[in-house]
Amino acid sequence: MSSTKVIACATVIEEMLPLLPPGVDHQVLDFGLHVNPESLKRVLQETIDASAPPAETIILGYGLCSQAVIGLQANGCTLVIPHVDDCIAIFLGSGEVYRQQFRAEPGTYYLTKGWIEAGDGPFAEHDRLVARYGQEKAEWVTQQMLKNYTRLALINTGQYELERYRAYARRTATRFGLRYEEIAGSTALVKKMVHGPWDEEFVVVSPGEAVCYEHFFRA
Repeated sequence: MSSTKVIACATVIEEMLPLLPPGVDHQVLDFGLHVNPESLKRVLQETIDASAPPAETIILGYGLCSQAVIGLQANGCTLVIPHVDDCIAIFLGSGEVYRQQFRAEPGTYYLTKGWIEAGDGPFAEHDRLVARYGQEKAEWVTQQMLKNYTRLALINTGQYELERYRAYARRTATRFGLRYEEIAGSTALVKKMVHGPWDEEFVVVSPGEAVCYEHFFRA
């Protein structure tokens, strides 16, 4: 896979690195880019264009991600993207498992090692709000951000020692009044991202074409 490159979000690369064959180039993009999908799209396109050539195939460690991948041009390469809404499905192993979780527990905030290490989201933001506005206002803002959530779920993909992240997740759930659960993740989709086959679980865009809405919402 010497002509293959991985471009992945900082949260997703944590799951991919243990499975990457030797010599496969990879590049990590900041998780904070998700805040502005247009900025994420721009940086992704710039990174794709700078990578091909020599890369003939670029695997994106992203899902639809608020439609940030819509419009990306496969300039000089083939793009391979998991056919999922966001990275939660990647960690759980498939879009179907994610949909099952959503139907059963729609008010769930998910954590993984990558998300905890990235230090983003409402829990990390709470500490910044306290420093800026004080405890009382920070509590109110955080409660507004979390008002639709009842469960905090730590996804265990088995890729790393979980104890430190488990302790953080338990403390966070208690602190913000959420029910803590640990749920089984899966490396199935990550393995297919890296090794194939790139079947119906993926969007594959040929050189010269662009990612379009229909790729993700095909019948």
